[in-house]
Amino acid sequence: MIKIGLIREGKIPADNRVALTPAQCKWIHKNSSDVKVVVQQSAGRCFADREYLSAGVEVREDMTDCDILLGIKEVPPAELIPGKTYLFFSHTKKKQPHNQPLLRAVLDKQITLIDYECLEHEDGQRIIGFGFFAGVVGAHNGMMAYGARTGLYKMERVYKQRSFRELIHTYFGLRIPNVKIAVTGSGRVAHGILEVMNLMGIHEVEPDDYLVRRFSYPVYTQLKGADLYRHKLTGKYNRTDFHEHPADYECIFPPYAAQTDILMNGVYWDKEVPRLFEKEAVKQDSFIIQTIADITDDANGSVPINLGDQTIEDPVYGVNRTTLEKTTPYIKDSIDIMAVGNLPNELPRDASRYFGEQLIKHVLEDLVGKGSAIIEKATMATRGELTVHYDYLKDYAAGL
Repeated sequence: MIKIGLIREGKIPADNRVALTPAQCKWIHKNSSDVKVVVQQSAGRCFADREYLSAGVEVREDMTDCDILLGIKEVPPAELIPGKTYLFFSHTKKKQPHNQPLLRAVLDKQITLIDYECLEHEDGQRIIGFGFFAGVVGAHNGMMAYGARTGLYKMERVYKQRSFRELIHTYFGLRIPNVKIAVTGSGRVAHGILEVMNLMGIHEVEPDDYLVRRFSYPVYTQLKGADLYRHKLTGKYNRTDFHEHPADYECIFPPYAAQTDILMNGVYWDKEVPRLFEKEAVKQDSFIIQTIADITDDANGSVPINLGDQTIEDPVYGVNRTTLEKTTPYIKDSIDIMAVGNLPNELPRDASRYFGEQLIKHVLEDLVGKGSAIIEKATMATRGELTVHYDYLKDYAAGL
């Protein structure tokens, strides 16, 4: 019998999502006689302890007898149980400074760490994540911010709705002005953005049309890899080469900044990937973007005027076009930035259900069975030793 524990989220501010819903735990018990799920007590989870109990799932405090522990966000180092196998988003693969003590603790406590972010198909596509609902919430908040800036329409807050279905009902009768919206990316985040664009009745147009026309109705264009980047020497775009050698490419987004009212950013970024534009570009008269929803949310990343996270309750701030300093939102000579690191928390039950479905469909059987190449490649550490795929983190883990 393999025992899986759903741990309480310990990071502050606390996350309210879960890896498996009560119904999904019940399904696992019904269909897998050799797997038992237990849930750690939590007052802040989007599914209450009583909902798990009603589904026949044991709820208790002690997780020390569990073989595998499932969380969502980073586990505080002091809360890690030595010798266990953990799955959560560790946010260490890019050597994020604030999480170095976490990886050090994983190694010191001889833990096996499988990072959700590293679970990928053969072509590099992420298998599991909350990206779709990050896109949904981020797109909604971006449109909400533009309405607040212009006074042309007013939108409800996502977290005040009980479900995605209820959120959709708030779009009935919503009249969006003749804006032009650029959506960047092609993954789950972008799919979530497109869902909202279509639900709001915003029309899709091709990038080349978007660059030369104004429209009498609201439009968006989706900019994928080949629309955003080109090789510095050949002028062409190759997806595999770009992901392996991003520094060899330059970004060709700037012409869109002269035609865009709202930017919805859903591109993956790390330090070698060219930014969509440089900070100085926002000082130019040709840069007409008024609102940026930086949904992938990398401070000083693909959107270089992202100055850091806001909260769900207060998701938008301004950036002065001249000084590039943070301001209150919706004021003259500023660009509004929506940047929140835990957007799916605004629809936690839907997001958790979506996440758990992917976990069961693509990961669970191999996780509790004989493993797989996918799980092996996502395993950052085995019993306190960095695996071959993550050996580059050795200096980082040591604090060097």
